[in-house]
Amino acid sequence: MTETLFYHLERRSLDDVLPGLLEKTLERGWRAVVRADSSERADAIDTLLWTYDEQTFLPHAQMGEGDPKRQPVLITVEDENPNGANVLFCVGGAAPDWGAVGDLTRVVLMFDGRDGENLARARTAWKDAKAAGHDVTYWKESPSGKFEKQG
Repeated sequence: MTETLFYHLERRSLDDVLPGLLEKTLERGWRAVVRADSSERADAIDTLLWTYDEQTFLPHAQMGEGDPKRQPVLITVEDENPNGANVLFCVGGAAPDWGAVGDLTRVVLMFDGRDGENLARARTAWKDAKAAGHDVTYWKESPSGKFEKQG
């Protein structure tokens, strides 16, 4: 089954964490698809990936911009994997179809623990992932800001 990681954001925001995780994904030779809950959030992530660090370039595009198969990181609101990604990042409350992620190496669901609605959606997604038989782990920020595997 697909390795599934739940990242509980408490101290840092999605904007602070997502670019680094995407960089690590590409360093492993993997491709990523970032599934957002809305086109507005997809636009914001696109802007973030262009501006988060003046010293680096994170190759990416939004769905509909060029050939998706050529994109190492593809941002979308759709329930698909058009760039043949190894890793699916779900942000802003987006969740995968747990029965259709078998071709992925990893699913990373990131949620803001300071938002009660987002937290409730993450709990539901956790139960759904476990029920679908995925290897689910929970990662929480330590006081130093590092993510640590819990339990």
